[in-house]
Amino acid sequence: MLVCPECAHEWNPNDADGSGEEEKIVKDSNGNVLKDGDSVTVIKDLKVKGTSLVVKIGTKVKNIRLIDGDHDIDCKIDGFGAMKLKSEFVKKN
Repeated sequence: MLVCPECAHEWNPNDADGSGEEEKIVKDSNGNVLKDGDSVTVIKDLKVKGTSLVVKIGTKVKNIRLIDGDHDIDCKIDGFGAMKLKSEFVKKN
């Protein structure tokens, strides 16, 4: 790591783009790495907050997007609409 003597900013001289940030890796319940556009299956009945609806086990979700935060999958589920899911409750198809 190099340090700027004026502002004390630290950086790695081997880092090509200079951002120093690593991409977050999101894994499903089985440990498979998920990417944007993947299809996943829900492995547990999930209650939808604020309604009496339940996303049933085995529901297939297509074209997921990975986001930052506690719920790291953003998707659309038929019959429910836009929704955010935790990666620990899905498996990759």
